[in-house]
Amino acid sequence: MTTSGLRHGRTLVGDVVLHHVSAGEGPPLLLLHGFPQTWYEWRHVIDDLAADHLVIAPDHRGAGLSGRPHGGYDKVTMARDIRLLMDVLAPGQRPVVVGHDMGSFLAFAYATEFPDDIAGLCLVDAPVPGTAAWSSLLANPKVWHVAFHGARDVAEMLVAGRERAYLDQFFDLRAHHPERITRADRDHYTEAYEQPGAMRAAFEAYRALPDDAVRNADLLAAGKLTLPLHVMVGTWSNSGPLLRGMIPEIAADPDVVRCTEFRECGHWVPEEQPEAFVADLREFLHRIGHGAG
Repeated sequence: MTTSGLRHGRTLVGDVVLHHVSAGEGPPLLLLHGFPQTWYEWRHVIDDLAADHLVIAPDHRGAGLSGRPHGGYDKVTMARDIRLLMDVLAPGQRPVVVGHDMGSFLAFAYATEFPDDIAGLCLVDAPVPGTAAWSSLLANPKVWHVAFHGARDVAEMLVAGRERAYLDQFFDLRAHHPERITRADRDHYTEAYEQPGAMRAAFEAYRALPDDAVRNADLLAAGKLTLPLHVMVGTWSNSGPLLRGMIPEIAADPDVVRCTEFRECGHWVPEEQPEAFVADLREFLHRIGHGAG
């Protein structure tokens, strides 16, 4: 990877300090990572996207080098953190928000909480909690970890001291090309999640998902998304095949929403297929007129 132009920073937003990485100039592009990752998930794509965009990749509340407060892991609170950060890093500008995995839950909350402050939304390989697609995913035995993470104290007790083994199985079982998340990459993620309170914070974000699902279901019953929306999935992913069917659940005009399927790819799309990811995201940016695209 080449990341020569990265700018690291730490900014106090509300009750938490967020670490963030940014690069480039131009229309803002906000990249929200998943679990068990940090901003580093985007390492292969930042430089390319920063050629004509201001790319901002934060560690969300509880992750990476950001603060790990006791509470506030519902996705609306986490989205408010990010919105305050954007007021500092890109004041008065409307970003395209890209979320993967847990980051997609956060991105959906951002889009629905601040619909006038977002230029477009891209969801990567994770269904929105509160949809039928989400319920189908939870019924899959391969997605046992959502319930496990919900067992407060038990999950922490069983993973403590075994973070590397736990994260390795996460990557290996959900990747078509696990070798593309290298030993050095896994060292980075393990170091982040071995920090005191890091796993608990990650699990708390999962424990908030039932309440997030109720909120989202109520919102979607009242009205669906009208903003530009794009969906990306890995064909070897547990969740990916569900997302095409989810589009009519969340989009007011599903016929204009494109769902790109990345073949020979599992759940970790930006890391398994970074070149294809960039090309597809650029096509979406061009289509909605967000910068050079």
